[in-house]
Amino acid sequence: MSSNALEIRELTKTFCDFKLDGVSFSLPTGFIMGLVGKNGAGKTTTIKLIFDLLKKENGLIKIFGNDITNNYDFKQDIAVVFDDLYFIEDWKITDVEKAVSPFYKKWDTTTFQFYLDKFNLNRKKKIKECSKGMKLKISLAVALSHQARLLILDEPTSGLDPVARDELLDILLEYIENENNSVLFSTHITSDLDKIADYLTIINNGKVFYTGLKDELFEKYCIVKGGIEDLTPKLDKKLIGVRKGKTGFSALLNVTDMGYITDKIVVERAAVDEILIHIDRKEKSL
Repeated sequence: MSSNALEIRELTKTFCDFKLDGVSFSLPTGFIMGLVGKNGAGKTTTIKLIFDLLKKENGLIKIFGNDITNNYDFKQDIAVVFDDLYFIEDWKITDVEKAVSPFYKKWDTTTFQFYLDKFNLNRKKKIKECSKGMKLKISLAVALSHQARLLILDEPTSGLDPVARDELLDILLEYIENENNSVLFSTHITSDLDKIADYLTIINNGKVFYTGLKDELFEKYCIVKGGIEDLTPKLDKKLIGVRKGKTGFSALLNVTDMGYITDKIVVERAAVDEILIHIDRKEKSL
């Protein structure tokens, strides 16, 4: 078995007003990776390319070591949960299984019924009568019922209340207890990733800013704050996404440039949200 559940190399797709530009990252088998970026950064485009819902211009996509080009069997081993449920509104929950099960060779009715019970889903309820949280649980029940080894979620917690979000995170942690299973979790709600992600890939404006272990991201970058008088020209060139006020500044800094920091400047641990904000500010200033 490949050591990577998912491998992407130099993935490129151009639209009239946006370009996914040479995106590369790898998700090791048995782990959770957060795919992070603001809305419109390229997360959903990347996921649609993985599922061949869009045609890539360049690049390589491998699922468990196998190139997916002209190979549709890979879809048996992966499942996707989007931020909305794309089933007919008048279907009952029981109709969902009838519709989707024929497409999966390893569909397990017992597992599907187990998750309906676990999620307290009323089988007689119609899709249009379900809340956003219930629709998410239906999608998860489908995803977990055909023995998928790679689960891909696209903004699944958007619009969910804190309790529903916490339930989802517990489900994902339970899912990867089987070390053959892996998760790619696309979101802009970074607090969710603080709890469960092992790896992070940060995308900004179609390009990868960082990919690797989550803990190593926080070892690589920090937040620095100081007075305007402390902002020397040499330091200013090294800072990422500087925010200047009348009396002070804050910015992101690579720790390799700490030699430009004076004793008067405060150094803090960078949260993922802060990193996203500062790299976006840098992009807008170019």
